Amino acid sequence: MDAEFEILCETRGQAGVITLNRPRALNALTLGMVREMRRALDAWRTDPAVTRIVVRGAGEKAFCAGGDIRRLTELGLAGQPQEALAFWREEYQLNALIKNYPKPYISLIDGIVMGGGVGISLHGRYRVAGERYLFAMPEVGIGFFPDVGATFALPRLPGCTGLYIALTGERIKRADAMALGLATHAVNGADFDFLLDQLAAGDSVEQTLAARAVDPGAAPLSRERALIDRCFSAASVSAILDCLERDGSEPACRMHEAIRTKSPTSLNLAFEQMRRGGDLTFADAMRTEFRIVSRVFEGRDFFEGVRAVLIDKDGKPQWQPATLSAIDNAEIAGYFADLGPAELEIE
Repeated sequence: MDAEFEILCETRGQAGVITLNRPRALNALTLGMVREMRRALDAWRTDPAVTRIVVRGAGEKAFCAGGDIRRLTELGLAGQPQEALAFWREEYQLNALIKNYPKPYISLIDGIVMGGGVGISLHGRYRVAGERYLFAMPEVGIGFFPDVGATFALPRLPGCTGLYIALTGERIKRADAMALGLATHAVNGADFDFLLDQLAAGDSVEQTLAARAVDPGAAPLSRERALIDRCFSAASVSAILDCLERDGSEPACRMHEAIRTKSPTSLNLAFEQMRRGGDLTFADAMRTEFRIVSRVFEGRDFFEGVRAVLIDKDGKPQWQPATLSAIDNAEIAGYFADLGPAELEIE
């Protein structure tokens, strides 16, 4: 499908409206969609008639479930890594544009928001969550790592919740998203069309969102914060697992089980990301992620994870190395090394 049909960019009154239009693919991003979104945002940036941006997903299931991982895997297996890296390069540059966008940027999220969907929503000024909101960064489960700005954003969440999200891939619903700051407003999904009409009419963004905001209810994760902050503050992934095992409670066992099945390499990459990310600027975080993805794509775990989880769906990835104890810390550090001429350029 042509990008012009996969993503719809139009002006409605004072709003530049972007609709991700691949509902059957859970609005997963393609390179064409990234480029079309960038083109629209660049044009609206200096257009005085456009005073705010609104981004939404077509269909009822997802805002955006991520990048088109199947296509990227196919490119890698076909010996075309540079074409795949072009997607990540331009996606990360788009994430940086959104982070620094001078006009109010509002994401209307009622459904799944994962991976690449996080990158085009979380860094904007307003993240409006409907009742079906479901956030996750599950990348370590497919031999990848939390990218699209997670290096910057997750370490800045309260306590150790960012590392918890990165290592477990835990799905976060609306109430917890509001408590953590992943979402800025809770609004009933049925009101999204009304919101868009008001925003297009030029009404105050703050007042429009506040007027339709609802109480998201209690945040279930708050009951586990003490456990998360205690165990996920440990000095390594292995130490985190040891702490959870010693605790022995039902939540600790659940977290332990979630982590131990993930790629050992990816877990160590994510841990190091979170350790470094709190001190990085957004631009440096994106450069760091492009360094990592350039090396991950040269390895094996990503392709094995995609095979096991998304293609064959046998749920039995054979990670290499297979254990945390077999991970070479010097090798992990190498993923973060400067790429020289291939470094990501951020405007």
